[in-house]
Amino acid sequence: MNGRLLLDEMFPPPLAESLRERGHDVVALVERPGGPGLPDSQVLDLAVAERRCLLTENVRDFEILRARRLHDGHPCAGLLYSGPHRFPRTKTAIGRLIAVLDGLLSEERLPASGQVDWLV
Repeated sequence: MNGRLLLDEMFPPPLAESLRERGHDVVALVERPGGPGLPDSQVLDLAVAERRCLLTENVRDFEILRARRLHDGHPCAGLLYSGPHRFPRTKTAIGRLIAVLDGLLSEERLPASGQVDWLV
């Protein structure tokens, strides 16, 4: 799963575009038809089907889904959590977010299937 990233709907397409320009396999949920407003369980299904790690700020809901899937023996995508306080969606912070994600993707340090990590 390392090296493939799905951005949850709170992240703008230009973030995915900037990472693709750097050679990474990144897709923003909002770039997909029917992506915006997709239920969290289906977002996770999509990440699993495409073998992508999911970047989201929705920790509470995705931790519940992750725990349920792992308990039931179902696959779960790796989850990378971020927060609006550490990486607000301003021009300056988006630049920092791109740099951090570029580093993780370049070094193949995204969380593996069923694992969790936080952006710092």
